[in-house]
Amino acid sequence: MNEEMKWLLIGTLAVLVIASVTGWLMARRAAPEKKAGVANFNARTKSWWVMVAIFAITLWLGHWTTVALFGMLSFLALREFITLNETRGCDHHVLFWCFFVILPLQYALVGIHWYGLASIFIPVYAFIFIPIRKVLSGETKEFLATTAKIQWGMLTCVYFVSHMPMIMTLPLKNWSGGNGPLLFFLVATAQASDVFQYCWGKLLGKRKIAPQLSPNKTVEGTVGGIATTVLVAMGMSFATPFTIPQAMLMALLICLAGFFGGLVMSAIKRDLGAKDWGASIAGHGGVMDRIDSLCFAAPLFFHLTGFYFGTGMDPAPPEWILRFLGK
Repeated sequence: MNEEMKWLLIGTLAVLVIASVTGWLMARRAAPEKKAGVANFNARTKSWWVMVAIFAITLWLGHWTTVALFGMLSFLALREFITLNETRGCDHHVLFWCFFVILPLQYALVGIHWYGLASIFIPVYAFIFIPIRKVLSGETKEFLATTAKIQWGMLTCVYFVSHMPMIMTLPLKNWSGGNGPLLFFLVATAQASDVFQYCWGKLLGKRKIAPQLSPNKTVEGTVGGIATTVLVAMGMSFATPFTIPQAMLMALLICLAGFFGGLVMSAIKRDLGAKDWGASIAGHGGVMDRIDSLCFAAPLFFHLTGFYFGTGMDPAPPEWILRFLGK
């Protein structure tokens, strides 16, 4: 919890205080027809207090706690994804491996800094294993469809999300401010973009940007939200290895990836006939509703940061594993 992180958290707390006071005032003065919207706003704000507190404590406790947090988020998001998708009795053995073997192994690899295997474990080895384990059940009906659903869930809910704790150990050149603020920058930018797009859409939104996928998204809300987030990212640049122009460009890419990630996940929900992935977070829906934009933004941010600002991650196993293997 270095100086940069402290200032980032102070700024976040200030925003939450302003939002809470604003919500309290609106609740007292809102007309009857607007009370439902105000109640939703206040529910969202209360949830943000809890989510920010958990995230801050996790970063303060260190690397393994961060790995555990995102591992739990992956578990909950994958559970929501599988629950909404139709799976058959013959899929249960495959799902057991996904939830209780592949997912923990992915985060264990992230935890021990084995970047080389963590980067290919799910998209190569797990993707090969899942259809093999499924075919052993002898069931062929809808084989391709159910296999693809499970693979897609593992890719988005586990593999993509696991890139966030990987940021904590990304070696950076010419930077001594720690990686916690870098992870904070990614999460805060993606989430701020969602919030600002929601706010601008409520204030000025008229033209629907994708009415069949996400009826609440408008051109005005999207443009205004992304522009505001880019300006906010400019203020967070002091806590990152980025210059101000670089921070703004990174924020723009995060916002765009998050926007399209949200649309893709909305398309899946609409296809399944669902409005939300779940109801575990008051005012927000499910875990996947809250991290859908991060699923697409995290790998992009990780690799761009590593390529342009990193010193290179060693793909080899940690030394203690090599010693154990006698190499």
